[in-house]
Amino acid sequence: MIPGEITKWGKVILAAAGPGDPELITVKAVRYLQQADVVLTDRLVSNDILKQYVNPSAQIIYVGKQCRRGISTPQQTINQLMLDYAWQGKLVVRLKGGDVSIFSNILDELQVLVQNNIAYEIIPGITAALGAAAYAGIPLTARDHSTAVRLLTYYKSDVVPDQYWQEIAATNDTLVFYMSAETVEGIVSKLIRYGVGRDKHIAVIEQATTPLQQVHTANIYDYLQQFRGMSFISPSLVIIGKVVALHDQFAWFTNAPERTQYFKSIASLQNNTHNQQAHVSRA
Repeated sequence: MIPGEITKWGKVILAAAGPGDPELITVKAVRYLQQADVVLTDRLVSNDILKQYVNPSAQIIYVGKQCRRGISTPQQTINQLMLDYAWQGKLVVRLKGGDVSIFSNILDELQVLVQNNIAYEIIPGITAALGAAAYAGIPLTARDHSTAVRLLTYYKSDVVPDQYWQEIAATNDTLVFYMSAETVEGIVSKLIRYGVGRDKHIAVIEQATTPLQQVHTANIYDYLQQFRGMSFISPSLVIIGKVVALHDQFAWFTNAPERTQYFKSIASLQNNTHNQQAHVSRA
């Protein structure tokens, strides 16, 4: 559809779904999902949210990313879908896992919306660091343990310069690494190389806040001995600091009895969408 032919443009809602537990989504995000014409959803959004809260007549389009598996919806495609449906006068909810502004591509989406004069709103949510820490019984800040939190990512060696590794090895801030489950051994090795304190502990939290959550903890100097070579289920979050030692005392959410996937793969989600569309066309 050509933008110049549209007399009434729609609106895009950049909304957060929270880290996994469907009850952690905000009331405001639910209200917009109930009104939506189109929902463009990430992979790391609970299917229960889509089943329970989305307008039954809305079109759901899966635009998630699994880059390390070679399956990913290009950001340009997502941007174009937002524009195409907004130009048709529709209410579009761009639904993101966690919070919309933490390690997401919201900047790209905001820029394209502003450049094309599309109305939008931003609805925050519970980011993975807060959800994972809460469900693991780990206060991210605590008296005599930590007075600050740093949100980081380490997915390739040039993301964090050596000078910064030296700084974070010395800090008492709680360190939270997103999208770093495959590089956690590198994180530990770097911090040990730069003399991280022996009172620091590490937690790797798989599929936080879901029924399949698993928490793996160790003193940072024992991590490689206990978990070397272990593959963690995506999504996983890494927390490092003195506060992690509090997990044993305050853990209230029981580890799942088995380690299996909670979030479906993009391929299965897209296949399911195609099957649903084929069923509707035959009806």
